[in-house]
Amino acid sequence: MARRTQRGPKPPKVIIGWQEWCALPDLGLPGILAKIDTGAKTSALHAVDIRPSKQEEGWLDFKVHPVRRRRRPAIACTARCIDTRAVTSSNGETEQRPVVEVQLSLGGHTFLTEVTLTNRDDMGLRMLIGRQSLKRRFIVDPSLSFCCGTEDEAELYPRPKK
Repeated sequence: MARRTQRGPKPPKVIIGWQEWCALPDLGLPGILAKIDTGAKTSALHAVDIRPSKQEEGWLDFKVHPVRRRRRPAIACTARCIDTRAVTSSNGETEQRPVVEVQLSLGGHTFLTEVTLTNRDDMGLRMLIGRQSLKRRFIVDPSLSFCCGTEDEAELYPRPKK
């Protein structure tokens, strides 16, 4: 008979609201405001100028505008592309999106997760966190916001001095 290994107690799930601050340390993003979307399977990040990396095969170079309604700063990022998937957006349009695997920090948890790259200029928030990133870690209360604290975009991404 196979022996069962005992695991420690599961860490408690963190309650989060419909919008939260998170970080993507692999990409050099200390904070980005995200919409928590249990209706979306995969997370999505606003990215522009997406192209194959000249440095390493299978990687992508892209820029992220982490501040809402602003094109500056444009943070240069590089991540390994693990897939390309057809994603149907909330407006019903399907597009092929590259998928990267990055570290996500949210509510005291830091973990690897899959994120699609797409232009979210027309959306209110630059990042959307979907079910795959949320499962087994979080409980979403849509009546709440900023359960994990707030950040100051001006401090995270100061405007260059003239």
